[in-house]
Amino acid sequence: MRVVFLDDVPGVALGGEVKEVKNGFARNYLIPQNLAVAATRNALQRVEKLGEEAETKRLKTLQDMKALAELLDGIRIDVEMRAGASGRLYGSVTNTVVAEKIAELTDREIDRRTVDLSEPIRALGTFELGLRVHPEATATVTLLVYPSGSEPDEFLVSLQEQAEAEKEKAAAESEGSGEAGQHVGVVADGADAGTEAASAAEATTAEVKAVEAANVSETEEAEASGEASEEETDQK
Repeated sequence: MRVVFLDDVPGVALGGEVKEVKNGFARNYLIPQNLAVAATRNALQRVEKLGEEAETKRLKTLQDMKALAELLDGIRIDVEMRAGASGRLYGSVTNTVVAEKIAELTDREIDRRTVDLSEPIRALGTFELGLRVHPEATATVTLLVYPSGSEPDEFLVSLQEQAEAEKEKAAAESEGSGEAGQHVGVVADGADAGTEAASAAEATTAEVKAVEAANVSETEEAEASGEASEEETDQK
């Protein structure tokens, strides 16, 4: 079926365009939602005007969505959930839940598909979520999932204190590892010094033995020479 689009339909057509679509799609969705009309002679004569009207509406929607994105960017969304002692939720937080919370804050209808959440959240804590309210307008919000029966601000403070404590613990462990490494270095240096001293002592001992051996050799030569002289005298 050939239709004239009265408004933008993402992924299908822009307002003012004339396109061929499936009969069921046109009759069951586009025409009842006033997004398009059958491409009659009268409608085709109005194409240019319809395109101008759609462009005007498009620009207004973009400005509106950019303003909404600026309003939402950086805000915190609090969601109360029941959870066990380990922090695991009895249930989950989905993009539908987040969209409903944003709708409450803005008093506007928010499509769940604008919330960038690949899988449901099943634990307490804080989470950074992206919002795509329009192809050209995005925002980032902080989602705080806190336990039932507590105050969100108090729970957030406890999370921050816990994170700081873990950070200090990690720093202390890192410092301890560094000191242990220095101690090993000192021991190694001492071992090297001991090895060098032992080598020097061995060298000195070898030199002394060599000198003693030389002295013994000289003494033996002298004695042999003396005995030879005595033999010559006896023969005379």
